[in-house]
Amino acid sequence: MRRWNGWGEEEIHVPLPTGAAEFLNQRVGPALGPGLTVSLEDSLSRVPEPRLRLPSDSRLDTTPEARLRHARGQSLSDWIELRSGTVTSFPDAVAYPETSDDVRALYALARATGAVLLPYGGGTSVVGHLTPPETDRPVLSVDLSRLSALTRFDEASRLATFGAGVAGPALEAQLAPLGYMLGHYPQSFEYATLGGWVVTRSSGQQSLGFGRIEDLFAGGTLESPAGALYLPPLPASAAGPDLRHLVLGSEGRMGILSSVTVRVVPRYEKETFVAVFLPSFEEALSALSSIAQSGLPLSMARLSNPTETVTNLALAGHPRLIGNVERYLRFRSVSEGKCLLLLGSSRAGGTRALRDALGLAKDQGGVSLGTSLGKAWKKGRFRAPYLRNSLWDAGYAVDTLETATTWDNVPRLHDAIEKALREALVPEGERVHVFTHVSHVYSSGSSLYTTYVYRLAADPAVTLARWRKLKGAASAAIVAHGGTISHQHGVGKDHAPYLAAEKGPLGMSTLANAISHFDPEGLLATGNLMPPKEP
Repeated sequence: MRRWNGWGEEEIHVPLPTGAAEFLNQRVGPALGPGLTVSLEDSLSRVPEPRLRLPSDSRLDTTPEARLRHARGQSLSDWIELRSGTVTSFPDAVAYPETSDDVRALYALARATGAVLLPYGGGTSVVGHLTPPETDRPVLSVDLSRLSALTRFDEASRLATFGAGVAGPALEAQLAPLGYMLGHYPQSFEYATLGGWVVTRSSGQQSLGFGRIEDLFAGGTLESPAGALYLPPLPASAAGPDLRHLVLGSEGRMGILSSVTVRVVPRYEKETFVAVFLPSFEEALSALSSIAQSGLPLSMARLSNPTETVTNLALAGHPRLIGNVERYLRFRSVSEGKCLLLLGSSRAGGTRALRDALGLAKDQGGVSLGTSLGKAWKKGRFRAPYLRNSLWDAGYAVDTLETATTWDNVPRLHDAIEKALREALVPEGERVHVFTHVSHVYSSGSSLYTTYVYRLAADPAVTLARWRKLKGAASAAIVAHGGTISHQHGVGKDHAPYLAAEKGPLGMSTLANAISHFDPEGLLATGNLMPPKEP
């Protein structure tokens, strides 16, 4: 059974590594006690009666538990509200369409009842997508999980068409017997859906090799209130603007994506991840940009800054092994300020590509440690989010944010974000542990993915207020220092106030006009991406 108020399956527990409590005590302060966690029964008793009269239909669910489980996503603010029992807005019902006809019927229902439809994929949003909008209108959560089948496979063209609600593991499981794969692995892979990836412009951990979702998205069908938009999976076209890019990043404001056609590749036979340590962040970034611009057929390049490197090594467990690593690195003159770079390859020519990439890293003083740390990363790549549960129980809150910028601006933006987070709670006498990694690289720049940890307050309202300060400070730093407000998580409601800084007045009015064209009645006026347009 999946957790209703945290990450993952209830039976899976990933304990904090040995020494984690002392490490956090030194950097943030002693925990004030475990985070408040109200029971499911208590939370269900607080779910109000729905505001919507619905016809009897097995695809419509008004039970308190279904509405609670669809009331929030996975952002820290969502967690605080769910754990403390302070959720104040719920969908009035949950719909489970099974066909495109069902989606169109939901639009008719919304017109008849004045409801707002809120698309729901895997429930993994970390930017407020799933919070019901502030409106007097009833809200209907549209869970797309029953639209999950592989409906067409064109081996000659290497194209596969799925229902948009298919989750990552089910997608790969349906392709595997055919000898193919998609290779899109965000950290939320176990639950996130194909449609969700498309409408939030997702990037997977190995997008360097497989491509971001916009590279994989070949076409599909958007069921909008104004009608169906079919996007044929043409290999290329000069017939005007590419309408797929209206759907990419649309976040459910222009319609509900019912089917998606993606470009797939033959399954790889060998996958290798190697670790190399570099003496400083400056030298590591220089090596990384050279690797990104080399065109080598790698699938991943992931660089931890010095603080993240220290944090990961301190919390890795296996103290004897880590001690040997530290001693060897000191012998090789890689010690204070060192950065861990993980390189991966899953394609033909991977061994040679890794060798050449390691050569570029060694030009900047890099020291290779082979595949052991890479194997450990791969083993735990989807387990890390479970630590959020353990940290909460230990009395600490953890959240992440991400951005991207050009290579020349990476150091400046990196420093500004971390400074903003470290200083945001100083007036309250609270410390914040902040660390960053570069998760995705391009020839012209890279992403920055920042994690921050702070103590839970005794009062959940204080913890939430502190999160707002931290999120606001970091978002303002991103906008002020030339980063995108989102590299891979979308806009949702949390990032919407900062979108205009990137798009400009004309860009924002263009988006507003497109939303109004596809949804003139405001049936999808959820507040995601842009403020809702009421009918």
